[in-house]
Amino acid sequence: MTGLTVWGALLGGLAAGGLLLIVSRLLSLRRADLSVRVLPYIRDLPQSGQVRPVDEGTGAVRGVFGPVLRGAADGVEKVLGGSTSVRRRLERADLDKTVHEFRIDQVMWGLSAFAVAAAVSVLETWRSPGNTVPLVVLTVVAFACGVIFCDNHLSSVAKKREQLILLEFPVVAELLALAVAAGESPVSALDRVVRRTNGALTSDLSRVLAEIRTGAPVGRAFDGLAARTGLPLVSRFAEGIAVAVERGTPLADVLHAQASDVREAGRRELIETGARKEVMMMVPVVFLVLPVTVIFAFWPGLIGLRLVAP
Repeated sequence: MTGLTVWGALLGGLAAGGLLLIVSRLLSLRRADLSVRVLPYIRDLPQSGQVRPVDEGTGAVRGVFGPVLRGAADGVEKVLGGSTSVRRRLERADLDKTVHEFRIDQVMWGLSAFAVAAAVSVLETWRSPGNTVPLVVLTVVAFACGVIFCDNHLSSVAKKREQLILLEFPVVAELLALAVAAGESPVSALDRVVRRTNGALTSDLSRVLAEIRTGAPVGRAFDGLAARTGLPLVSRFAEGIAVAVERGTPLADVLHAQASDVREAGRRELIETGARKEVMMMVPVVFLVLPVTVIFAFWPGLIGLRLVAP
């Protein structure tokens, strides 16, 4: 076998291998991926077994200080209690956290405030070594304030989300009413509205739709929404839909009535807010403008009396 024959065999083998790689790649590109084939049918189902991405630095910190943080979180739970209230606020704020994870966040907030207070205390102790006990009390109070501020932050997040839900509710209710009046079923109307809207209320309705598609009855799914929400208007809306579906009453009329009720409630709240702001606007007038006006009116006369008096 000559050298040319060997080189020809090698080049032929390389060419055949390259062609096989190209053909296999083309075939794999033509075949749809499993996620592409399956995810459109399960995109709105609750992903209970989904693994959360964890940062390497955060994972290292949790691995080293995890037992200490969990013990501190258990201590905060024993002192504060109220796990039911925390769980409800987490649901209302749409935060994917457990009560224990929130307690760990409270401990982290407290430790951050403790670190700031401790740094200030060390500097103050270095300047004047005699004030040790008040500074220790200051660090303890800072830790407690950090824990309380974290709880208040959760309440504010839940309240802001409820305000967004109230703003979005009339539009979503009207869209549902239009879809139902056009002849769609409640589930189809809910699916259409969820796919074409985005917001806080849409997130809750998508959870309801996921429960319905996993086999829960429509009435029970909306009853769950009524139990989770902290807004009476949304609770009445969910209960009204559940009753309308179970008893066969006209659903479009119920949705229109719910939307009008929410708009009327928003109008009343706006009027009440305006009345409160009107009272607050009188404070600078009474305590700032009026005294200055009185001084400008009577001061020249008072100076004149002093000059005329013997």
